[in-house]
Amino acid sequence: MANIKKGDLVQVISGRSQARGGDRGKQGRVIEVLVEKNRVIVEGVNFVTKHVRVGQTQRGTKTGGIETHEAPIHVSNVALVDPETKKPTRVGFRTETVTKDGVTKTVRVRYAKKSGKDL
Repeated sequence: MANIKKGDLVQVISGRSQARGGDRGKQGRVIEVLVEKNRVIVEGVNFVTKHVRVGQTQRGTKTGGIETHEAPIHVSNVALVDPETKKPTRVGFRTETVTKDGVTKTVRVRYAKKSGKDL
């Protein structure tokens, strides 16, 4: 089970501060997790400009130009946000037994280490 998943609220914990034009301290939702590269794409963080060749769609509208979109960040540079305190926290795992319709199952549950709340 992964520490960070798609849809989690994370905070950037390393890099340049916002006063110096960086993204440290910003919070955002995880759009995509790139498991094989150990990277995540966070909404509103690490914007890059990309030059796209100008073209035309079938309707005749122009496409291309300079676009900005989020670039991946290494997973070690972000931390999950605690739902109770809204501050970065570590992730822990615990096993719980769940009984549903007479069937018992052991399930791994992620929790915030600072507050103990389930994620």
